[in-house]
Amino acid sequence: MSELTHEGLLDADPARALAGLLGAAVPSETLPLLWHSVYLLDRPRHEDLGPDGHPFRNHVPLPPRPGLRRMFAGGRISVLQPLRLNLHTTRRASVVKQETKHGRSGTLIFVTVAYEYLQHDSVLVRDEQSLVYREAAPESSRGEQPVGPTVAPGPGERSVAIDPPLLFQYSALTYNAHRIHYDRDFAVRDEGYPGLLVHGPLQSLLMAEQARTVDSVVRAPYHFVYRLESPLFDNQGLVVGAAVTPEGIVTHVRDASGRHTASGLLAAGA
Repeated sequence: MSELTHEGLLDADPARALAGLLGAAVPSETLPLLWHSVYLLDRPRHEDLGPDGHPFRNHVPLPPRPGLRRMFAGGRISVLQPLRLNLHTTRRASVVKQETKHGRSGTLIFVTVAYEYLQHDSVLVRDEQSLVYREAAPESSRGEQPVGPTVAPGPGERSVAIDPPLLFQYSALTYNAHRIHYDRDFAVRDEGYPGLLVHGPLQSLLMAEQARTVDSVVRAPYHFVYRLESPLFDNQGLVVGAAVTPEGIVTHVRDASGRHTASGLLAAGA
């Protein structure tokens, strides 16, 4: 399966739930940047899920082959007009690119998925997401990651409390059953991680929200480009920041010790 379409009314309930998770105001007319991520979701059947909680059939995208570890690498969102609540909306998902690369860490398969959101038969938001599939890490590379001294939030930064309930709530809101985000035993024992992995899309959403603190009304058309630089785990803390520059609003996520895990740029033009 390479394409999948969902449609329905953009009612306020998912936005209200996301606002509760973020501690933000509930939008009344249009969705802020990246809030579309809790709407018109794929809801795979339980029998279509693999051992790690990810779908392995009847879904877009599908793993290139069994046994690969999936990671979120980044994306680009183009907003021609913000999506309006209480309107019939269509979401089209399709795989637009797949490429294989070989490096020191082994074989990496990059898959780009495009999500188009339409209202009144016009594409208002195009959300391209980059995923990377790789072999499981060798046992010698597993274990706790060192944590340096705590670096207090600076100008334009704020700390976000990351704990298992928040990661579980975000997984539930996005219908994401990937066990690395809520099943600590699986994440440590089977995947070799030092803790629960903080979702890449959650980090991008927090960067978009932080951008709103420095420019509360970002006017369309605009785009947001972001990438995940390093894994972030629940026991490492999360600090998100944003600053206005001549190029646009520069955003980042780092852990409590100052190690950057994600970065982004929100700029004018689609």
